[in-house]
Amino acid sequence: MHAAIPHLYSFGHGIHAIDSGFTRPLLDAVHVIEHEGRAALVDTAVNASVPRILDTLAAMGIARDAVDFVVLTHVHLDHAGGAGLLMRELPNARLTVHPRGARHMIDPAKLTVATHAVYGEAKARAMYGDILPVPRERVVETPDGTTLSLAGRELLFLDTPGHARHHVCIRDGLTGHFFTGDTFGFLWRELDAHGRRHAFPTLTPSQLEPEALHRSIDRIMSHGPAAVYGTHFGHAGDTPRLAADLHRLIDAQVEVALRAKDAGAARKTRIMEGIAAIVEDEARRQDWPLQGQAALDFFAADIELNAQGLEVWLDQAGRP
Repeated sequence: MHAAIPHLYSFGHGIHAIDSGFTRPLLDAVHVIEHEGRAALVDTAVNASVPRILDTLAAMGIARDAVDFVVLTHVHLDHAGGAGLLMRELPNARLTVHPRGARHMIDPAKLTVATHAVYGEAKARAMYGDILPVPRERVVETPDGTTLSLAGRELLFLDTPGHARHHVCIRDGLTGHFFTGDTFGFLWRELDAHGRRHAFPTLTPSQLEPEALHRSIDRIMSHGPAAVYGTHFGHAGDTPRLAADLHRLIDAQVEVALRAKDAGAARKTRIMEGIAAIVEDEARRQDWPLQGQAALDFFAADIELNAQGLEVWLDQAGRP
């Protein structure tokens, strides 16, 4: 953590992560890119995170009118829920978003309904509050290959479906590093062991496409990034090892789902049991600090959501 500023983690090259405080510490990062007196934010966390984000920017000496871009990797609300409120506080910022997600930022009604369907209305409102719209004229769509300049520092946007069809990953032209949202999985700091970071795929509903996710990971790796920055949470190097782990763990969870596909009412339970076994095995394999029941307790929400995502995937038309 930054020695003088609470909730701030600095990685060099003008790249930082603000711990948004959403749900628990080290769950949801808002990344900051500083360059030549200008700044961009990557993802926004939720409405309740906005005061902390603004306070941290002030402590960093970044004026609100110096923020040129608020960059969304995708429009799931732990990444984009605070965008409307935050944009009201950043007078010069433009919001960048995948073309499939732009309409949901301009009019968040359908996004709100979809989120309520996943979490239930009461829980969703408690987690995210009311999602505010962003004026259409302040929204910049970023289809595949789009480049934007942050005071001369190029940001390249790649279309990276798999986790969601409205997902982009962003290559920083100064470092060659990538901001990966959820495409590079969970990078939970609680799993750090022996000086190594660890990754676990996030397969949440409702647009999971495992083969597309494999391709998106490979596409990122084709650029040879020395590091990635995941929203959950922060900087990770040794990217070839992490990518190989992600591919292996995606396939393992897909296999669990396919074995359970004809289990009727027991299907979700069997998928969750299978994912839990994968978590326990991975904890042993990687020697995570969390083992056994402690690992299962830590991953409980992720096991539930990954099972939901795999069930939706199984139910898609034509699934064998």
